[in-house]
Amino acid sequence: MITSARLRRHRPAYSGRWDAARLSPVVLTVLIAVLAFSTPREIAISRLLPAAPALAAAMWPVLPTMLLGAFCLLLMTVLSLFHTDLGTQYTSAAIVAVTLAAAYGSHVRLQREEVLFQVRLVADAAQKVLLRPLPRRIEDLEIESLYLAAQEQARIGGDFYEAIGTPHGVRLLIGDVRGKGLSAVGVASAVISCFREAAYDEPDLRGIVHRLETTVTRHSAVFPAQDQPEHFATALLAEIPPDGDRIRLLNCGHPPPLIAHRGKARVLEPTISSPPLNLAALIGDRYWVDSVAFAPGDQLLLYTDGVSEARDHAGRFFPLPDWMQRQGLEQPRELLDQLHRDLLGHSGGRLDDDIAALALRRSDVGDRGVVGP
Repeated sequence: MITSARLRRHRPAYSGRWDAARLSPVVLTVLIAVLAFSTPREIAISRLLPAAPALAAAMWPVLPTMLLGAFCLLLMTVLSLFHTDLGTQYTSAAIVAVTLAAAYGSHVRLQREEVLFQVRLVADAAQKVLLRPLPRRIEDLEIESLYLAAQEQARIGGDFYEAIGTPHGVRLLIGDVRGKGLSAVGVASAVISCFREAAYDEPDLRGIVHRLETTVTRHSAVFPAQDQPEHFATALLAEIPPDGDRIRLLNCGHPPPLIAHRGKARVLEPTISSPPLNLAALIGDRYWVDSVAFAPGDQLLLYTDGVSEARDHAGRFFPLPDWMQRQGLEQPRELLDQLHRDLLGHSGGRLDDDIAALALRRSDVGDRGVVGP
């Protein structure tokens, strides 16, 4: 078990901007003191001294907050030696009352921060289980991943991905659950767990997607969502056979991937649309598998709609195909890092939806091997 002391030691350091903000109660105290000594006593600037410990409660621990209140009380006493008609007893009583209230408020804030920090640790652990680190290489395939939560506090959401080396080849999954919150996370967890088993067992992608369809249907029946009649998820399954130069794709209502071949990028639209998971009963269960050439040096980008639908201040979508065309044949990690930067730049630093992406590059046959994350 991780103790509270260890939790505090593992908290991330404050940024420089936040460190400067933590000094604001001291700056406010000094400013009030200077004005109190340099302005006529009729203005009574000293009556603002209780504001300093009140401000400290928002960012300081209990003891420093009380020490600042004691200093303000001492400062008021010194001021009373120079000006006897400042209403010292009333201002001093206000400083004492505000300091005690500020100390209690600081105590409550620290308790809530501790609970929030532990909840975030649990969320981080859950994310590592749901979206576990992928191997950086499986056979001759280089793999990198990107996940960005629209809200930092959420940590995890309904976007998901997985990559597994199986006897049938390297199999990949990326998808997006409709909706947000714990219900979407539950569906994503069920889909990934099913895929991790079915990818080894099923000889073709249609068998995998049938099992995923059954899983989402059963999960939706057992855990119905309160804010929507039923769950459904878009998904894209990919397979790179061990003895071929092609990639098989089964697209269940998901944004089409992009492939870069010899400096040219194109969108891999499905020949026939397949239904999203848990909608087969409504629109049919016909699944179509496309086969596309995937030569050494080619790169494939799989992504969720948070990438293609990221908007700028004018409401324009992120131009993903044009962006991919300009990138050239970079390494998968470099490609995703650049995508991350350009998405934040396009959206003004704010994301409206979760983002998940996988970048794949087929290397030369001589580089084959299995390397862990």
